[in-house]
Amino acid sequence: MPYTTYLDNTFLNLVFGGTGYTPPATLYVGLSTTTPTTSGGNITEPSGNGYARVAVANNPTNWPAASNGSKSNGTAITFPAATGPWGTVTYFFIADAPTGGNVLGYGALTAAQTINQGDTLSFAAGALTVSMS
Repeated sequence: MPYTTYLDNTFLNLVFGGTGYTPPATLYVGLSTTTPTTSGGNITEPSGNGYARVAVANNPTNWPAASNGSKSNGTAITFPAATGPWGTVTYFFIADAPTGGNVLGYGALTAAQTINQGDTLSFAAGALTVSMS
């Protein structure tokens, strides 16, 4: 999962110079129908029809300890059932707010998903992997 410039700068300032950082208590997983950029831009989220970013408490249960330079979600992340079409989503992203906020990183879905009324998209435990390389 590529990180955004925002998170790169935050990490570098934390390690080199000791600038403080308080991780968000909740992370938000969202979907995009367009390819995000490292600046955190070009994200086109579905609009309406029951779509909302999924709130995931930022704790060791939902994000277990890193191993071998990577970390994965420890519990399933499930979006609500669509009440109408969301379009074809191709990327997920992780942000620090339920709307707007800072995008921390993003990744391509294994396969594009066309979401229609009644469909539910879910990431099984271990399906979203974050690594420093």
